[in-house]
Amino acid sequence: MEAVKVQDVSVNDLPWKLQYSSERCTMCGSCVAACTFNAIEAVMERRSVTVSTGHQPDPSQRHLAIPVIKQRAAVANACVGCGMCEKVCPNNAIKPVRNPDSRINYLNRSGGATVKRGGRNNLGNNERTLDKIVVGRISQMTDPALDSERHTFDILAPFGRVLLPHELPLTSDGNELTLSGHTPPVNWIYPVIFSDMSIGALSTRAWEAVAIATAYLNEKHKLPVRMSSGEGGMPIKLLRSEYLKYMILQIASGHFGWNRIVQAMPHMQADPAGILIKIGQGAKPGDGGLLPAAKVSKPVQSIRGVPKADLLSPPNHQGLYSIEESVQKMFMSMNAAFKFRVPVAIKCAASATSVSVYNNLLRDPYKICGGFFLDGIQGGTGAANEVSLDHTGHPVVSKTRECYLAAVKQGRQGQIPLWAGGGLGLTGNAAADAFKMICLGANGIFLGKILIQLCGCVGNELGRCNACNTGNCPAGICTQNPRLVKRLDIDKAAQNIVDYMLALDSELKKLMAPVGNSSLPVGRSDALVTTDRAIADKLAIQYVC
Repeated sequence: MEAVKVQDVSVNDLPWKLQYSSERCTMCGSCVAACTFNAIEAVMERRSVTVSTGHQPDPSQRHLAIPVIKQRAAVANACVGCGMCEKVCPNNAIKPVRNPDSRINYLNRSGGATVKRGGRNNLGNNERTLDKIVVGRISQMTDPALDSERHTFDILAPFGRVLLPHELPLTSDGNELTLSGHTPPVNWIYPVIFSDMSIGALSTRAWEAVAIATAYLNEKHKLPVRMSSGEGGMPIKLLRSEYLKYMILQIASGHFGWNRIVQAMPHMQADPAGILIKIGQGAKPGDGGLLPAAKVSKPVQSIRGVPKADLLSPPNHQGLYSIEESVQKMFMSMNAAFKFRVPVAIKCAASATSVSVYNNLLRDPYKICGGFFLDGIQGGTGAANEVSLDHTGHPVVSKTRECYLAAVKQGRQGQIPLWAGGGLGLTGNAAADAFKMICLGANGIFLGKILIQLCGCVGNELGRCNACNTGNCPAGICTQNPRLVKRLDIDKAAQNIVDYMLALDSELKKLMAPVGNSSLPVGRSDALVTTDRAIADKLAIQYVC
């Protein structure tokens, strides 16, 4: 017998093991065909059985060779637990099971390569701050509650710089007010923005599904939801269509896709809803963007104007290293590109310096910044180094609250709208998260990961799948492989997003009605209570027990 080499990788070392029943299996091959990671294969297995066929016990050995499905014992082909094999098996003969004794963290850095993946922070059952906060102030005898079914609600949030009354360039002749100067553009939109996920990070079908849902919500349900394009540009037909008014164009440090956007400007039928300058991302703050070559398909190459290669965005914008330069760049973007018709906002990763950045933007004498987007550590990404995903960043809740209170001290709250994201909707209830963040000072929230989960993503925060970076997404969402992309039904995905947003709208009204607010309760922290003393002290809300 050959000596056991303990350094050899076995199935016991991998994060997922396949539970397989050869008795139930008919060797149809569906599971092998469905596995996008080449984690299983059909092999012949030698078996020895003892049989006795006579009237008296007469045992004899028989050797058989039978076909079976076997898991590959290789880190490069490790099962990610997506469950596609179980989904397509007609006989329930196979399914992935989590391996608590996995040694993958000691094996997946061979060759000195860093571990990369997609998804969210994977450190396990971290309790969320928002889950320890509830709505505790209910209008009863003191002031009337509202009827969420029959009352009219004004659920709108500003995207753009809001001036104080004395700052408005108004003159009066005694009879009427006249606007004597320019005011910054402000768009009033729904307090939930579909966060920036690019064509490339998402498959063309997945991105199209989110775009269709956005247009449908606006056109059919009059819900003014806006969608951020993500870094990488947009299809030329959309840039030249009237539906551009529902899109927020993002420019990040790589400037991918902006040549095409600039070329399309003379042909635009409508202005975009806004411009979002991405400085940082909550899932990997201080790290640049990454689109692996495996996902740079021909359509992506065309939209971004690049060859097939790993596309790396720098950690920061070249020539933009301070708050003052950021303001100048926003000024140039508005003035040169859209003649001050389009609000321009900035997106940063939540960090210890967030309040300083927000304060400086508030004091800008040109009043340029039209929004401050804060992205927290639990936000998702399509590709990042695992060490960045799990060990860098800042929770978004306390930092949003600190920014709001800093503005209140200066009497400037509401001038630059605060938008919060990063882990919101993680439990599936985005309406509750949105309401609590608004009460803590945010004007609205942005959602990303939950949208692709509505499209069919099976990844989670407990290490399941999260192979967005490989180009082998089993759901056809984060891949450019034509065979895999066909797995995604655009219409069903868009319908799921529409249905969820309609439910979210109703649930948001259900939370607004008991506190007696017919408009968004921005900063109404008196409506919230918590049973956690540390959270109460940090967020300046009521502690209850």
